[in-house]
Amino acid sequence: MEYRHLGASGFKVPVLSFGTGTFGGKGEFFQAWGETDVSEARKLVDICLDAGVTMFDTADIYSRGSSESILGEALKGRRDKVIVSTKATFRFDDNDPNAVGSSRFHLIRAVDAALERLQTDYIDVFQLHGFDAKTPVEETLSTLDDLVRAGKIRYTGVSNFSGWHLQKSLDVADRYGYARYVANQTYYSLIGRDYEWELMPLGIDQGVGAIVWSPLGWGRLTGKIRRGAPLPATSRLHKTADMGPPVPDEYLYRVVDALDAIAGETGKTVAQIALNWLLQRPTVATVLIGARNEEQLRQNLGAAGWNLTPEQVRTLDEASKVTPAYPYWHQQGFAERNPFPV
Repeated sequence: MEYRHLGASGFKVPVLSFGTGTFGGKGEFFQAWGETDVSEARKLVDICLDAGVTMFDTADIYSRGSSESILGEALKGRRDKVIVSTKATFRFDDNDPNAVGSSRFHLIRAVDAALERLQTDYIDVFQLHGFDAKTPVEETLSTLDDLVRAGKIRYTGVSNFSGWHLQKSLDVADRYGYARYVANQTYYSLIGRDYEWELMPLGIDQGVGAIVWSPLGWGRLTGKIRRGAPLPATSRLHKTADMGPPVPDEYLYRVVDALDAIAGETGKTVAQIALNWLLQRPTVATVLIGARNEEQLRQNLGAAGWNLTPEQVRTLDEASKVTPAYPYWHQQGFAERNPFPV
């Protein structure tokens, strides 16, 4: 398994990591993702470790803490062999006005609770799950810095931030000498390339590595969706399509057609090709793969250890190209001064 530096830090992570959103299955949304229990989680962890996948990502709101708890049980006796990543910011308790956001109060309590559920003394990578516009950036960063100095967190990152959210945070960290964000857990896929417009150039300039979530476009690039065919009965999109990023049908089919053609050339699956394309993109440190069962996991693991040819990458780039929002479409017209990140 290839390892890459996480942003500008000295810390290395595997290019494929395992996302545990399928652990627990509590609530309608996460039940549609999966209902992996402790026994099955241990088997999935075993497969990951055998393949060199040592990083496991979770969050406090995944099945109301059950994902963290199940991951903690599954990692018993091998904590020193793995990298644990988790997140907090979104509302955890509907009855507590302080159980949300990135305030000092909530972050300290959220980290302590995550440590207990994960049965560990430290979190390798802790990320804010979203931006909190109601808490001063200085309060958030000073709190995270205290948690790093206390040894409860080793590296920090963000998720679902806009460019200015991230840059403002980095500027404040530099001003006061706080721990800098080195990770951006971001939505990025062949049918969701908005990350390239601003966050990718920012990541290169500021040394922030991408941890890619939903790399198969909210389950649309698994190889099960085809032009003119009904959605498979087992697809979670029946329940979750409206909760994720919208994708025009014709655009999706155009990308899938290109993936199918390359699948015929390579003998790889559609999902493996979509994941491998991401592994060749600038700033990408690791791609989170998920699985509801062992078969899905083994198939996704086949995305690493080989590379698409430059011509195949160009084919996928062209098939998935869209006109970005302003001012990005304007900047693309002056590639001499604003080239695509490399």
